[in-house]
Amino acid sequence: MKKAILILVACLLLSGNAYAKKNKNTWDYPLLEYSGWVIKGSENHYKFQSNLREDKDVLKEFKNNKNTGIISYLLFENDKIVIDVSDIPKKVSSGETIIDGLLPSHSMGKSLVSYVTGHAICEGYISSVDEKISGWDVVKNTLYEDQVLIDLLNMQAGDQKYIGERLKPRRDNILKKDKKINVNMVRLNTLMKDYFQGTKKSKPVYNYSALTTNVIMNYVIFKTGDDWEKLLHKVFNEHVKVKDNVYFHQTAPLPLWGPYSGRYSFYATRYDYLRIAKTIMDDWNNNTCAGKYLKTIYERRINKNITGYKVAGISGYAKKYGGQFHFDFDGLKKRKILGMDGMGGQQIIIDFEKKRIIVVNSSDQHYKWKRIVYKKIKQ
Repeated sequence: MKKAILILVACLLLSGNAYAKKNKNTWDYPLLEYSGWVIKGSENHYKFQSNLREDKDVLKEFKNNKNTGIISYLLFENDKIVIDVSDIPKKVSSGETIIDGLLPSHSMGKSLVSYVTGHAICEGYISSVDEKISGWDVVKNTLYEDQVLIDLLNMQAGDQKYIGERLKPRRDNILKKDKKINVNMVRLNTLMKDYFQGTKKSKPVYNYSALTTNVIMNYVIFKTGDDWEKLLHKVFNEHVKVKDNVYFHQTAPLPLWGPYSGRYSFYATRYDYLRIAKTIMDDWNNNTCAGKYLKTIYERRINKNITGYKVAGISGYAKKYGGQFHFDFDGLKKRKILGMDGMGGQQIIIDFEKKRIIVVNSSDQHYKWKRIVYKKIKQ
């Protein structure tokens, strides 16, 4: 019996990995195959105004979007949408149906976990970014126990011997001990129990990984207790005022491994991503409690000190990282610009001073990022 269970678990893992390979880039975690938390849209959602213009650079990328991968582009400035182009397929190559225009965030969801964390601090569930991760059995006897929250938010948890982009070859979310274990598909309790017991924290350096964000998210779930979904409702329904339902994922459905845990994977429509970005911008400029949190993590940002690669995107051009956001872009270091970056070309970039936002969604990132994102935000 025990052997049969082990075989079943192995099959589930292998099938999950095979599915991820088949559905590469944007569509590797289909919404319908995972449980999670649904945050309902607001009847009082924010209504955008538009003053649209054509942009030849953006239109060129869409004209060839079978190769560029771009499916949505929004530019918001002067309190209006000024560029609005989309070509969202009803189905992707794998046959997965797009549900009500919902698009995955991928690692942009890391930033949204941070934004929810800021609200948890504002609501008093967490004392501050300097709170220690203590009294939480999930991370007991691991390198994450008693760590200061800001170190996790800044991706400097000292876990570079076990996971993250500092491993060679670079692996963002695959454990070094077992390449077949994806941290987004296994509950956090299992990872901590089977792979991190007795681990010791190394020197705190910037080490980008999926696991660090999932530790943060599940710590917030632990601290909010029965109010977790209430907090999500307050953030996205009452504060952001999204129009449509938005979603946070849980780990893959492996019931033999016990209760699910939260992961940062997030789904929303293109306009609700813009609503979220505008609310973040307004928080910063209006110095709300959430805005003060954003300014705190900006002040506490760290140097990435990563050499040897430079991808055409927010993560490659931003030299600093703070609170799960990218800051200090090449050629724009004196400007307060915040970036969110997700696999497959998902991008949100916010210029707080010029009040300009760009939101891009893509099935694969082959569009000319410098031309339609970097140069537009630089203007």
